[in-house]
Amino acid sequence: MDRELKVKAMGLGNRLSARMGRSEAFIAAWKIVKNGGIELSVKGASFGLRQEALRRLATKYAADQIRAFIAVEKDNPADDRACAVYAGVQNGKGLYRIGYLPRQYAPMARSVKGGAKLRVIGGGNGRGALVRLAV
Repeated sequence: MDRELKVKAMGLGNRLSARMGRSEAFIAAWKIVKNGGIELSVKGASFGLRQEALRRLATKYAADQIRAFIAVEKDNPADDRACAVYAGVQNGKGLYRIGYLPRQYAPMARSVKGGAKLRVIGGGNGRGALVRLAV
């Protein structure tokens, strides 16, 4: 077994165990590390004007033009470990908060290497977003 993979999995498992059971955390960590990352549904994507932002991203830009950024919100009154997902356009003027990582995966934000990729899904009356985090 590759020592580097083992070290990554153990470190990630320890961080994830803060929000889920220890054995569940280490099983999840091994899967994430073996796959080189994980794709998660962004929570809160239907709040406020986020649907409009997702619609614009999906209809006006190619997937490789969309960038994503994860930020820990220490001053969030609901959860001081909440990780917001921001999206924008490459070389664009700003970022828009489109939602949050699922609570149990928030500790993983420190392990993200090479940034995050955003994929807008859905259509019609509602859109969602998936964020891929590479470890």
